Amino acid sequence: MITTRIIPCLDVRDGRVVKGKQFENIIDVDDPAVLAKKYALSGADELVFYDITASHERREIAFGFVEAVAREINIPFSVGGGIDSVEMMRMILRKGADKISINSAAVKNPTLITEGAERFGSQCIVLSIDAKRVGDAYKVFINGGRVATDLDVISWAQEGVRLGAGEIVLNTMDTDGMLGGYDTRLLALLKASVTVPVIASGGAGELTHFVDGVKIGKADGLLAASVFHFGTFSIDDVKRTLAKEKILVRMEVEDYDI
Repeated sequence: MITTRIIPCLDVRDGRVVKGKQFENIIDVDDPAVLAKKYALSGADELVFYDITASHERREIAFGFVEAVAREINIPFSVGGGIDSVEMMRMILRKGADKISINSAAVKNPTLITEGAERFGSQCIVLSIDAKRVGDAYKVFINGGRVATDLDVISWAQEGVRLGAGEIVLNTMDTDGMLGGYDTRLLALLKASVTVPVIASGGAGELTHFVDGVKIGKADGLLAASVFHFGTFSIDDVKRTLAKEKILVRMEVEDYDI
């Protein structure tokens, strides 16, 4: 059986992990490698790193932290932010990352998804979508949530999968950092529309939110930042809560669904 993955998210700016609310009010948290090691030792299944200003500043991702993180952990991790070429993907993978997350660059050049999948395999290519409710619709935003597009979230996700993306991370801007729970309605709609794993991101603030992300949102993985960074609860707390709800998770010794 496939386990539900618990994935701490580390937003990186100027070589430091930071966190905000609804993509604003950014505060400093810690060093990427230090925090990555802590989470790996605490039972995280994967990690996600986003260089949150690379696309907006039209620069390449800062590669230094990727090598530092790879030296410290033995769990998979993905890297995103400003990645706009197959050559850049290759460089990041060679520095130790296991997956590449693309967002703004994929919207501007959808063939990048196919090029990456053909070169490295679909399992390496994650399509990250920053979604925000606009009227009665959910629209895709780019450049760190700063720029609106006319793309419908569900349609764009389906197109991304058709082009070769092996996974979708749904970052819901309306709930990001607000600790009020994932947008389970949008998650469920997205999950029913694609054939690849969907990772929930944005809004977890209570242990029950993780349960809802799986039971209502049908997510394959649960991404969170604030609650882990600031010690609200641990990865183990999340996994034990999920297990009590008969959701299969991977523990240090065995998979269990108590």
